[in-house]
Amino acid sequence: MIVKTIKVDQLARVEGEGALKVVARDGVVQSAELNIFEPPRFFEAFLRDRMYSEAPDITARICGICPVAYQMSAIHAMENALGVVVDGPLRDLRRLLYCGEWIESHTLHIYMLHAPDFLGYAGAIEMARDHADIVRRGLDLKKAGNAIIALLGGREIHPINVRVGGFYRAPRRRELQPLAEELKRARDGALATVRWTAGFDFPDVERDYEFVALRGDGEYPLNQGRIVSSRGLDIAAAEYDEHFEESHVEHSTALHAHIKARGAYLTGPLARYALNAASLSPIAREAAREAGLGSVCANPFRSIIVRAVEVLYACDEALRIIDQYEEPDRPAVDLEPRAGVGFAATEAPRGMLYHRYQLHADGKIADARIVPPTSQNQPSIEEDLKIFATAWLNLPDDALRHRCEQTIRNHDPCISCATHFLRLDVDRGR
Repeated sequence: MIVKTIKVDQLARVEGEGALKVVARDGVVQSAELNIFEPPRFFEAFLRDRMYSEAPDITARICGICPVAYQMSAIHAMENALGVVVDGPLRDLRRLLYCGEWIESHTLHIYMLHAPDFLGYAGAIEMARDHADIVRRGLDLKKAGNAIIALLGGREIHPINVRVGGFYRAPRRRELQPLAEELKRARDGALATVRWTAGFDFPDVERDYEFVALRGDGEYPLNQGRIVSSRGLDIAAAEYDEHFEESHVEHSTALHAHIKARGAYLTGPLARYALNAASLSPIAREAAREAGLGSVCANPFRSIIVRAVEVLYACDEALRIIDQYEEPDRPAVDLEPRAGVGFAATEAPRGMLYHRYQLHADGKIADARIVPPTSQNQPSIEEDLKIFATAWLNLPDDALRHRCEQTIRNHDPCISCATHFLRLDVDRGR
């Protein structure tokens, strides 16, 4: 029997600390594990007995790259529990804030973490030595996303201006105009990014995923929508627990999520695009068509193009919101604590994020549940590794290791923020 083990103790160019291990027997991959070994963070326990109004600031600390997604999911769930609907200009401002997060987060992944895979560089710094203008374009795009978050959220990381019911302060219309000028330049950069990534050399592979994403009422999903799938699921966020379940696995501190009685599924850009491409703005739809994307993209390596299309859409959508913005009469609606259970799902850049909270009558949190995108995608990532690594087992060790790492980076898993030295151990069993 020939045994081959590909083991990477520290994954590079992902957010957080993880590793991978692939074991093959006689040319067939027997197991593939994405090991997440960061210690548990206990945020759900931290939230218990805190007031509902504290949840946005606490959950923002879960992620320094996607704090808006955690804040907005908590806010929507709390408003659901309190029986409040926030609409009009305040809803538009939340959507604008979400555009900022998509722009800065997607751009970070495209330029700093993923593009070096396709261009043969160890990282963005090495890539910048030969492609300084391209890296500068990525930094300018990220700056535009950060500017939105800083203006609406009070600061770029862990925003402090959002609250259950709205904002502490709503911006004046004149404050948004300088942002519009920066976003027009960013939109040009985003279009160039779509065309740039479309020119990369992609492995000719596809996967039969069950895609899961939100679907809005005629709009590309950001903050709200029903949970739908490519195999017929169509539910409200309040029904999530009836259809999805999580389980522990020995090799990971992250839970694995499955659709009950069906198994793994995929959230994120590929899923959003497959289920909502018709709701993109005309410039984003045309860019996707020029880039060779059909109505569905099932090649995970081409996810970098879909991310670029979503950056273009976010720039365009942000400009639309700014152009139509009318200052609200009040920055937030009134709220009264009451007992209840609230549910919400939003689209973080990496995929769907689910929150559920139970409140006591005085507004204190009795129970909290948070399911991040990486927990939902981890089973599909491991299936990718098993399927693709089997096809690539004859590659030299370095090439096979690179392909396996790239397979994980396709999905931009957010483990947490860290970059580490990479070491490879190969056991060929002979």
